[in-house]
Amino acid sequence: NSRGATSLLKDSIPITEFSPAGPFGGHDLLRRGFTSVKNELLPSHPLELSEKNASITSNFQLNQDKTNFSTLRNIQGLHAPLKLQMEFRAVKQVQRLPFLHSSNIALDTLRGNDECIGFEDILNDPSQSEVMGEPHMMMEYKLGLL
Repeated sequence: NSRGATSLLKDSIPITEFSPAGPFGGHDLLRRGFTSVKNELLPSHPLELSEKNASITSNFQLNQDKTNFSTLRNIQGLHAPLKLQMEFRAVKQVQRLPFLHSSNIALDTLRGNDECIGFEDILNDPSQSEVMGEPHMMMEYKLGLL
């Protein structure tokens, strides 16, 4: 007989179909694992979903940029957000040498944050920066010579 052991087992033992919740209507721990109440909770605030599982500043800035781009597209057409995205990319490519502190003033000006004062403006002293190091070593590392 060329039938495998599984077919013999199926023939000899009647197997009833189990529901996804288990044979007795409860949660099947062996197949589904433990349930988590935390995963089933609804967010308490509408912004909780947009800010979950990411750093607050970068995710907030990304969501704000998307909102601004969609508003620009609705008001001025497709060319306005494309032009602004192109300017963002060009400004992000221009950087100082790796051992010098950069304030990214051009990017702040494009985003409209140049007139806002935040904690990084007061507490971000370049002389206490961890980026400060030996200039020659940092340039050689950036150029791939080390």
